[in-house]
Amino acid sequence: MDLELGGRSFLITGGTDGLGLALARTLRDEGARVAVCGRDEARLVAAKEALGSSALVVRCDVTNATQLDAFIDQTLETFGRLDGAVNNAGRVAASSVVDSSDALWRDDFELKVIAAVHVARRVVPALTETKGAILNVLAISARAAQGSSTPTSASRAAGLAMTKALAHEVAPRGVRVNALLIGLIESGQWVRRANDAGVALEDFYANMVGRAQIPLGRMGAAREFADVATFLLSPRASYVTGVGVSVDGGLSPVI
Repeated sequence: MDLELGGRSFLITGGTDGLGLALARTLRDEGARVAVCGRDEARLVAAKEALGSSALVVRCDVTNATQLDAFIDQTLETFGRLDGAVNNAGRVAASSVVDSSDALWRDDFELKVIAAVHVARRVVPALTETKGAILNVLAISARAAQGSSTPTSASRAAGLAMTKALAHEVAPRGVRVNALLIGLIESGQWVRRANDAGVALEDFYANMVGRAQIPLGRMGAAREFADVATFLLSPRASYVTGVGVSVDGGLSPVI
């Protein structure tokens, strides 16, 4: 299937590692131009090497509105158009209500909700011209809250509600908005956690799969996430908007 992505351009927050980088590679391989941002200098360098000279790789903290605006402006100036924006920046806030602080909650919502709203506000005019799409990368806890990571469950639920509301708001402009709700998928954050724990990555993943009881019996691969995301961003998904699609191996009890 030709996804009709040749010559189109996309920006991805949190795109220098893990799922974001996998998506950037897939979009590039489909003929699109990509702009990614991140905060870690080593990952920025690695992403530039992985994506090649045609990609735009920018240092940016998405919770800093000035830096985020600069990233969006540079993307538009470099490519001259924008066909899709992916809100992928995030991290797990593993804490309960009892043990969490106000600062943790504020930081989590700033990163996962406020930054995504800011991106949407800035890119909708450009996406209106190209009939483009916004994709919000969330987690299955948006529908099935987990007590061990309450801040994340709350912020992801807010992200899902924002996805649906924004989809209705911008549909008359021809702009689509969807969300991907991920389960346990191989990524850089798990590699770092395994290293910190001094555990072999294969054993770390096996333990996670066993505890979670994933119906498909394995972790997801980053490319599996990237394939679904690429389709949703493409013109071939032109009648799909306002939905949250789970990529989780059947883990979520809610559809």
